[in-house]
Amino acid sequence: MESFSLILAIVVVTALAFDFTNGFHDTANAMATTISTGALKPKVAVAMSAVLNLVGAFLSVEVANTISKGLVDETGIRPEVIFAALVGAILWNLLTWLVGLPSSSSHALMGGLIGATVASAGVGAVHGDVLVTKVLIPAIAAPVVAGVAAMLATRLTYTLGRKADGKAAAKGYRAGQIASAGLVSLAHGTNDAQKTMGIITLALVAGGTLAPDSDPPLWVVLSAGLAIALGTYLGGWRIIRTMGKGLTDLQPQQGFAAQTSAATVILASSHLGFSLSTTHSVSGAVMGAGLGRKGGIVRWSTATRMFVAWGLTLPAAALVGALAEYVTGFGAWGTALVAVFLVASSAAIWKISRREVVDHTNVNDTEEPAGVVTTAVAAVAPPPAGTVTDELTATIPAQATESKAPQATTTV
Repeated sequence: MESFSLILAIVVVTALAFDFTNGFHDTANAMATTISTGALKPKVAVAMSAVLNLVGAFLSVEVANTISKGLVDETGIRPEVIFAALVGAILWNLLTWLVGLPSSSSHALMGGLIGATVASAGVGAVHGDVLVTKVLIPAIAAPVVAGVAAMLATRLTYTLGRKADGKAAAKGYRAGQIASAGLVSLAHGTNDAQKTMGIITLALVAGGTLAPDSDPPLWVVLSAGLAIALGTYLGGWRIIRTMGKGLTDLQPQQGFAAQTSAATVILASSHLGFSLSTTHSVSGAVMGAGLGRKGGIVRWSTATRMFVAWGLTLPAAALVGALAEYVTGFGAWGTALVAVFLVASSAAIWKISRREVVDHTNVNDTEEPAGVVTTAVAAVAPPPAGTVTDELTATIPAQATESKAPQATTTV
């Protein structure tokens, strides 16, 4: 019983650690556009988002029930399986945060859970109908719906505001953007905090502490809400930079349209129990808003990297979760080895991130680094026509000037 109590405690702590990474990984979803347009100062924005994430955690348990009751067969799950799933989710969150890509924490968690469950109990323990209807279909539909809605809303706002005073309109849209950002934060707490509630509830059921089909206890709801709020307050500045400046350049009207569209999609999906990715919804809305303004652009190089990360999230987290479950199958020492690996890997990623610090002081820097292929081509390609001539023209007068300069004399 002591061994069981220890593993259950480890699972709960690890789940809250995931919830913490979910918070700072997804801060960009609510506040990136608000920060990039200057509607709120960075620190004020993340503090506001943290409070509303905590409030949102208490609004519903439908998504938590999808995780704990619907996705996998809870009767065949051991606490070690949950632990292995969380390892896969946390490591994927940290890796994508390191490179500044807004991938889905939700899909990382579900990928880890699916991989660990398959490794432990086989493919039959995963409910494929739930996976398709409540995870995969929303994953594809959410960014499309949010993007189209944001594009149309952006065009409508510019059409209606053509004759409005520019400064007054911008001020009004900034106020509306703050309100819509708060709505996204509330929706994020309602949707994403519940995923950790669901995973902890599943662990408690697997360990025999809760009866099957139980709703999350109050202490689970509170602890999950606090963990995601704390992570949100610390701010995932790297992903905020990508979402706010890397995808497109947003004006207040676009920011308002993007956040309102994303919040509507997220809240509707939470009500229906869909385990939706807020990252997919907000990213789609930001791109739609970028296309909705005349002359607006979307940086497709950044978007392509983001799409690749989305496609890799489920399988990558599933693979790590399955490997972790395989190692925990060797007993207590295997679980300890996986725990040490998780801590060491997390520390290494954090140390690497310190080489180039991104925080509230430089989050709005707009420099977009060139990709590997672009850099390589630039290194071997001949200079554009006229470059050599221009350089010679600039160099020859300088040499001529030097040759005409009086020579210094030295008296011995």
